Amino acid sequence: MRIGNREFETEGTTYILGILNVTPDSFSDGGRYVTKDAILHHAGEMIRDGASMLDIGGMSTRPGHADVDPEEESCRVTEAIRLVKDNFDIPVSLDTFRAKVAKDGIAAGADLINDIWGLRYPEEDQRCTMADVIASGGLPCILMDNATGKTEGNYAPEKEECSREAFLEEVNSGLSASLAKAEKAGIRKEKIILDPGVGFGRTYRENLWILGSLGAFRAHGCPLLLGASRKSVIGQTLDLPAGEREEGTEVTTVLAVQSGCMFVRVHNVLRNARAAAMAAAIGRA
Repeated sequence: MRIGNREFETEGTTYILGILNVTPDSFSDGGRYVTKDAILHHAGEMIRDGASMLDIGGMSTRPGHADVDPEEESCRVTEAIRLVKDNFDIPVSLDTFRAKVAKDGIAAGADLINDIWGLRYPEEDQRCTMADVIASGGLPCILMDNATGKTEGNYAPEKEECSREAFLEEVNSGLSASLAKAEKAGIRKEKIILDPGVGFGRTYRENLWILGSLGAFRAHGCPLLLGASRKSVIGQTLDLPAGEREEGTEVTTVLAVQSGCMFVRVHNVLRNARAAAMAAAIGRA
């Protein structure tokens, strides 16, 4: 799969997608990378540590987050995208579910759109949807299954659970719906990466089911991304705050490598790149 100026293997290699949140309120690193110098320093650090692509986001989607005006989100991410593209030779992903922000980001140089709503966010302006923006730009995309529309907040610890099999079928149904929207808009399937959506409207047990069943999402014929870095399922398991969840995140990275995921989206690039390299070496042997 070609992303930006680089060819990525869709099988046999797990790449590191480094998180660059240019937000004041993200759950793990809010406010740390909002100045020009901080953005450039952190981007350079992640590239040196082994990131193959950077994922820039301008609005937090943590539980209880406050929506940001689309103009403000667009301003944040376009500035960061231009900074990174002007100073580093690396593909850039834009983390947004808003069509306008995606369109502005593509104009600023984004190479991929990472849509946490999988093209299914209820957009007010149907004249220019996220699917249309991605299709017209010819860009690859990450489409995530998102259950927050069924629950309150971004996780649902009190939600009544179904069986593991029924839950996995529900996630796959959501991914199929996203793929159908993509096909209708003219997005080529070979440009799509799927994300089962750890942490978005899931209970603790459901998050564990996703992590333990990554192979179940390969039936769609698309490469997978796992985004579990520092998320609540790790915090609840280990009883740790967001800043102390690296060991747990590394375990999920090893699972991603063993399951053949194309990307892991992480905060700490160095530690997860090392974990992925070790898991890959064992797999090859």
